[in-house]
Amino acid sequence: MHRCSESVAAIATALAKAQTELSNPEKSMIGTINHINRDENPQTFRYAPLASGLEIVRKTLGGQQIAVAQTTDIDRANGLINLTTILMHTSGEWIASDWPVCALSEASAPRRMG
Repeated sequence: MHRCSESVAAIATALAKAQTELSNPEKSMIGTINHINRDENPQTFRYAPLASGLEIVRKTLGGQQIAVAQTTDIDRANGLINLTTILMHTSGEWIASDWPVCALSEASAPRRMG
């Protein structure tokens, strides 16, 4: 399967511009990890909510006329559920990648799939 359009010059230029505009989301949330040993103090850490990161990415890619689409596929031969992500540019150029989400046998475990 092809992983990109025949030409990627326009989408590569747009991605390069988008990279210069991307910023890290603010770590506005606090998480806590409680240890098994009750004598230890809980560990806290700061993190950015997923929505903040997605907002930055959508705005930045959209500003460069890049759309993102994701689909899933069941690979029965290898017993996997795969996620395909496609970056599409208004020029018609595109770049795609696949990522194995989980084994097909784990499809009934939503947390595992997430």
